[in-house]
Amino acid sequence: MTWQQLRDLELSQLDDAEDSWAKVSHHADAAGERVDAEMSGRLAKTQESESAKAAVRRLKRLSSNYHYIHAECGLIRASASGLSSEIAAPRRRLKDALEDATALSYTVHADGSIGYPAGGKNELTGTEIPGGTAVGNNGMLTSDNRGLHPPNGKGLYTPEAPGLINPNPHHAKAQDIADRIAHALREAREIDERYRAALSKLKAAPGLRVDEKTWADAAADTKAVGAAADHLEAGIPRDKSPADRKAWWDQLTQEQRDQYLAVYPDVIGNLDGIPAVVRDEANRENIQLLIGKLSGQEDEKSQTMLDGLKDIRGKLEAPSVPPMYLLGIGDEGNGRAIVSYGNPDTARNVSAYVPGLGTRLDKEFADGTLKRAQDTALGAAEADPHTSTASIVWLGYDAPQLSAQDLAANTDVMFRENAEAGAPAYNSFMAGITATNENADPHITAIGHSYGSLTAGLAAQEKGGVPGADDIILVGSPGTGARTADELNVGEGHVYVGAADNDIVTKLPNHQEASGMGAGVAGGVRGVPSRTRTSPPNSGRQPHPFPRPLRRNGPRRQKAATTPWRPGGHPRPAHNPSVLPTRGTGRAVCGRG
Repeated sequence: MTWQQLRDLELSQLDDAEDSWAKVSHHADAAGERVDAEMSGRLAKTQESESAKAAVRRLKRLSSNYHYIHAECGLIRASASGLSSEIAAPRRRLKDALEDATALSYTVHADGSIGYPAGGKNELTGTEIPGGTAVGNNGMLTSDNRGLHPPNGKGLYTPEAPGLINPNPHHAKAQDIADRIAHALREAREIDERYRAALSKLKAAPGLRVDEKTWADAAADTKAVGAAADHLEAGIPRDKSPADRKAWWDQLTQEQRDQYLAVYPDVIGNLDGIPAVVRDEANRENIQLLIGKLSGQEDEKSQTMLDGLKDIRGKLEAPSVPPMYLLGIGDEGNGRAIVSYGNPDTARNVSAYVPGLGTRLDKEFADGTLKRAQDTALGAAEADPHTSTASIVWLGYDAPQLSAQDLAANTDVMFRENAEAGAPAYNSFMAGITATNENADPHITAIGHSYGSLTAGLAAQEKGGVPGADDIILVGSPGTGARTADELNVGEGHVYVGAADNDIVTKLPNHQEASGMGAGVAGGVRGVPSRTRTSPPNSGRQPHPFPRPLRRNGPRRQKAATTPWRPGGHPRPAHNPSVLPTRGTGRAVCGRG
């Protein structure tokens, strides 16, 4: 890029290109939504024939094509916008320098050097000091910086003699202008190269079939554009509170929001304090990018996550009651996933469930753990059909990868590191929920199961407790370290506990018993009751459908119960998340526990 090209650059053309690509992206997004809602969704609900199923598959491919067009055109639009925004500053500085040169009647040469006239008087000879040429220094110690080696009388580039000052009064002014031109041109070239490299990746071959490999390429495209548009990333308030992040998002223009969603879906989708609808939109794209990324990896961990991601994607594409919102997704550690059934920003009742032992982003999480969150939402709707509820499952930490059967021979669950790392993240998420919820006084419930109850319990014991929490439910808990309910910062009658006699986790050693095993989870009498009684099988008695509140004073064991077992069956351990008392939990989530 020459200084003439930078001077003559029409930023309005870049702005027009941005608008055009934005229209294409928006049209593709709208078309994809119409295909999903009005065509494939309606067909799937009303027709069951093989031909109808085949048509739905074709429509899903069409929807995927539109989704890909939306994503890629959004990246092109963001690139055009970023280029226009960033290159405007050096262009302005160049034009200012050129205007100064014109005002002083200096000559701007094709290479950006400045010719200046004779001026001043040689005190030895009495003659006028001749004019000359000032070569700009762009500030870089590189071979292409001609300003480091001004040409001598023979046209050779040699270091300028130190300590000598050109007595011509025009020289200093010309040198300043030449340096400003060189700096502006260097910055513009760097910006142009960054965006050129990013845009060169945004190509699609004719007849492209959108598959997992295509999404892997799209993930690389997103990363490339993100690296180019680093000025956007610098503006994301990562180190601010969720409330501050919401305020930041609210003051952005729609154009700025679209740019962030196109370039940084992984960041915006997982940023506490961003509205739920926005996080869901970002993560529905991000999940496609993650599937593409992991599809090219053969290790067992990646393939396990891939199975979970595909199942979650399938659920997102299918109709859901309540509606499903993807509030977080990622491949860190054992995987991250935050899913809500119901909109937590508009719901009057909101619960956030922390799963425990063995939970990771896999097929079981997608098929089982999500269903339990949905069942809680349905239980709440049954208990209070006139009040809206959002039920969230929060996998924002790494739970120990153990089964209940392994606990007798392995005491990893006794260690707090995973829970201590997860507690602040859980509180940050809950602070985001309180910041974005539109109700004046929403009813918020924190739920922890198994090792997740330790995570939730530690979060509740942080300063101020779990943000916004009115009630806490702990099921199958090894303990929280709290001596009384008050230490969980919700007060008497607002902490519920539950387990079964054959729950291995709640029978783990308490703090004193585990002292010889390392830093233990303070269970049993140190806080949450360690076990409960249930009715024997076939007794004809049904256990209480929901755990009772923990008393204010004293480390007392209490009777509580889990979901009733099937008639003629046998009670399963409360540690098994499949027996979480979702109907009773639904009542508590509504404040009717």
